[in-house]
Amino acid sequence: MAALSMSPAPVSSTPPWLSIVGIGEDSRAGLSPAAAAVLDAAEVVYGGARHLALAAPVTAETRIWPRPISDAYPGLLARRGRPTCILATGDPFHYGIGAEIARLLPAAEMRVFPHPSAFSLAAARLGWPLAESTCLTLHGRALERIVPHLQPGARLLVLTWDGTTPQAVATLLTERGFGRSRLTILEAMGGPRESRREAVADAFALTGIDPLNTLAVEIVADADARVVTLSPGLDDAWFENDGQLTKADIRAVTLAALRPRAGQLLWDIGAGAGSISIEWMLRHPSLRSLAIEANPLRAARIARNAARLGVPDLRIVEGAAPAVLDGLAPPDAIFIGGGVAGDGVLASAVDALGPGGRLVANVVTLEGEAVLLAALARHGGRLKRLSIAHADPVGHLHGWRAAMPVTQWAWTKP
Repeated sequence: MAALSMSPAPVSSTPPWLSIVGIGEDSRAGLSPAAAAVLDAAEVVYGGARHLALAAPVTAETRIWPRPISDAYPGLLARRGRPTCILATGDPFHYGIGAEIARLLPAAEMRVFPHPSAFSLAAARLGWPLAESTCLTLHGRALERIVPHLQPGARLLVLTWDGTTPQAVATLLTERGFGRSRLTILEAMGGPRESRREAVADAFALTGIDPLNTLAVEIVADADARVVTLSPGLDDAWFENDGQLTKADIRAVTLAALRPRAGQLLWDIGAGAGSISIEWMLRHPSLRSLAIEANPLRAARIARNAARLGVPDLRIVEGAAPAVLDGLAPPDAIFIGGGVAGDGVLASAVDALGPGGRLVANVVTLEGEAVLLAALARHGGRLKRLSIAHADPVGHLHGWRAAMPVTQWAWTKP
């Protein structure tokens, strides 16, 4: 099965044999003549039970997708060169099966006939400019993924899991201080069962919601709403911790030093409360991180923080570096926030990076500083000391209270 996930060759001598046809609640009547023709010409048609019912009558052999759907891929690829059709919901390349199939086959072997997506239909019903709306899916994904998108004034179009998702979203909004947000549930769009209902999050009482629904949310934030800001340096109080936390000011500087780029993977060694991993992933939805933590209580705490702050896909690796690093996916960047003075930790991190990889290490101890001084002498890079002081009450007056200075080494592997 591993070979199926390999990227296909960019070109192919095999003529198009696989048709991917998007279909909506308007059933076969909503297909273009060209889409209907390839459906009728297919020897085998794949799809969900709902898709196949919408496309009826289908004279070809029909195959309902198994669970997991990837179990069908070997049989699908075995049909290479013979007319085959896949039925998909709406636009197959907007959170649809098209993206999965494109990882298996060159585009030259496919013909795609998209139907209007749920996003397009919802925008048309609501009069929302699609380019100014945030489109995301909670279908098969953790509810907390919506959290970073809860920005005051934002408009969200959300593909749901089923009829329970709108209530779950309303509850989450209310708990986070967005209870006045307006939810519109668009059910079975494009077909004879289409309906539209509205509710305010903190008074949500709708029942009997069709499993096939798209949720539109207009975000209204209370004064105390927990808005995940678009810049790094979230309030320290937002992270459950036992004191092992990269504080907000230092965290913002550290994220800048790591220089995240789209699609990159971070190793966060000695992750503590997970704040660097979490804020790394919040910078862009394509960013990934491995939070590496030896303490099981802290590892569990990282998972809670990640879910609460909207990056539930953060992967936690429980174990001590450097031994636990063996076999992990190669990183594009590494942050060491704890244990840099441990035997072999820094050396293993340096070895793990490829050319152009970025390494940032923070220390507060003299022993850790000695390791970074040696690294600077051996590899180069930049060493800086970060000193932060905050104004605190001194009697009825105020004075500066300095935090422990942090020494930071940042290096790019040649």
